[in-house]
Amino acid sequence: MFDHSPHFTALPCAPGVGYKPQHFNDIMKNPAPVEWLEIHAENYMGAGGRPLAQLHHLAERFAISVHGVGLSIGGEGPLDTAHLLRLKGLCDWLQPASFSEHLAWSSHDNQFLNDLLPLPYTESSLTRIVDHIDQVQNALGYQMLLENPSSYLAFEDSTLSEPEFLTQITKQSGCGLLLDINNVFISATNLSFNPQTYINQLTLAHVAEIHIGGHDEQADEDGEPLLIDSHGCPVADPVWALLDYVLASAGPRPVLVEWDTDVPDWSLLAAEANRAANALSPVLV
Repeated sequence: MFDHSPHFTALPCAPGVGYKPQHFNDIMKNPAPVEWLEIHAENYMGAGGRPLAQLHHLAERFAISVHGVGLSIGGEGPLDTAHLLRLKGLCDWLQPASFSEHLAWSSHDNQFLNDLLPLPYTESSLTRIVDHIDQVQNALGYQMLLENPSSYLAFEDSTLSEPEFLTQITKQSGCGLLLDINNVFISATNLSFNPQTYINQLTLAHVAEIHIGGHDEQADEDGEPLLIDSHGCPVADPVWALLDYVLASAGPRPVLVEWDTDVPDWSLLAAEANRAANALSPVLV
């Protein structure tokens, strides 16, 4: 187990947003109520240019969370050591307040699949993921957060529930949890379980960061609701209600508004961040 500070993150318990370059001027002029920003690691592994120049300016004013999408933590093969070295290079100079990755896999036999794919929750998967997280934490020199996925199917050979699986990972690796509430709601709808029951089964003390975002509503071949994690629209009311439920139980946490496709003007994203600030307000007193 990685033996460092137990608080997992130095992000403020305040609203954050996923940073998009088209918002740079607005954020620098009037960021309120946003107090921290998330970047995707893979967008900033180059040697220079405007993206890194802007990131340098942002890091002088805001806490930065680095969110990885390419390590393939759940993959059957070994981690890509070259990718991990590039990630370490980014984190060494940026010194982010937090680093997170997904409970998923995205590569196989040196092929990157450009998606976050699910895995069965078994003892062998658990051992492999803990080993991968240990490798990442030792390489970076501090703890990482692991994000719960959005699910569209369940594996017959899973022997652990997702909350049990996540809890065992945190216990055995010493990592923290990034609780994506939109993902919980999507999975609960698609797989027909109660999202509050899922939340109650987690060890909320391990939750160091929260994500909320938008989803698309479709129907499966039987006409049943099928939700897709799109990050391309406002946060749905049931997700806001589930955020209130989590904060009432867990207390204040950093809350990120994700909006990655069909990115809106800053005014709309700031309005979503204001709503997150309102959700945090009762638990900050």
